Amino acid sequence: MTTPEEAERRRFWLGAPVVQPDPVPWREFVRRRDGMVHAMDGGLWLHRHVWKGTPMAHLVSTDREALLAYGRAVGLPAERLQDKPLRDPRTGERRAAWHWDLVGRFLPAP
Repeated sequence: MTTPEEAERRRFWLGAPVVQPDPVPWREFVRRRDGMVHAMDGGLWLHRHVWKGTPMAHLVSTDREALLAYGRAVGLPAERLQDKPLRDPRTGERRAAWHWDLVGRFLPAP
């Protein structure tokens, strides 16, 4: 049986697609390394993948404020931003980074 909280969470993630900011503040890359470098330089990197059969993406950056601004623009709650240090592919040094999990209505169209 579905609890009221679960039903509300489902409505939040599976509602109508969100309108993306114009112009979109993120970039996609063919090569993962290029996306990582872009994110390490403070850009927003959209990395698409499939998790347990569900299409999703991570929006990754070392610029936490830029990620929060994107979240505000599309209606993501700030507490959903995830802290995930990443290794800079140019230096091997681990750096502070954050990402949004984008799924359902928050996943931008390809």
